[in-house]
Amino acid sequence: MAIDFKTLKIVIIEDENFIRVLIRRLLHQLGVEHIYEASEGGAGLKEVVRTRPDIVLCDIHMEPMDGMTFLEKLRALPMAGLKETPVVFLTADSQQDTVLLAKKLTVNGYLVKPVSLTALERRIIGTLSG
Repeated sequence: MAIDFKTLKIVIIEDENFIRVLIRRLLHQLGVEHIYEASEGGAGLKEVVRTRPDIVLCDIHMEPMDGMTFLEKLRALPMAGLKETPVVFLTADSQQDTVLLAKKLTVNGYLVKPVSLTALERRIIGTLSG
């Protein structure tokens, strides 16, 4: 399945501004034009409802709402189509307990920071194709 990056809508949820800028630049290099951002899970949830993205790239460790809570609340949304929105965690946390909890909460993908352009591209394609 070919992915047209130009038409994708992607929400980035990341509390560190410089990481958001880096991810945005990587997405621009892939041709993504529709990028929306939030600095924590609560704002990210509102952005997902507002924009109805194709995929969400989300950090785990943020305040006041972290990525795990964001994913839990997203999956509980009553709105058709939104709760199934694919979520990929982009995090520096590769501890087994964290990865297992993310899988339990039905995360669609997991990338450990720092992320490369190739790894990001492969994960987006793999997530949206599978």
